[in-house]
Amino acid sequence: MQRTRLLRAASLMALILSAPAVPSLAGEAAVSPTIVMAKDFMFAPTSLTIKSGSTVTWTNKDDEPHTVVSDAGLFRSSAMDTNESFSFKFDKPGTYRYVCSIHPRMVGTIVVQ
Repeated sequence: MQRTRLLRAASLMALILSAPAVPSLAGEAAVSPTIVMAKDFMFAPTSLTIKSGSTVTWTNKDDEPHTVVSDAGLFRSSAMDTNESFSFKFDKPGTYRYVCSIHPRMVGTIVVQ
């Protein structure tokens, strides 16, 4: 009986210690990744507002390759084939414009708050 209680207590402690951290109640929110699709020769959404510290992932859903290139030179993907992705973490507030260097009419904007 005592051994069963000890095993249960050890299992419960292991579960508690392995649980993910919860954001504090002081207003800190968890920052999660955001996805932009390249589809039908356009980025969707074309404009996205995120919090500083967020990661944006662009995924190519077209049958043609696409790139993601910052106008300011902050980031540049290689050519992404169908279902390939590129990610970038935005640490500073600002407005970031980007384009597909292969198809310059494909443009988008990330606004970081």
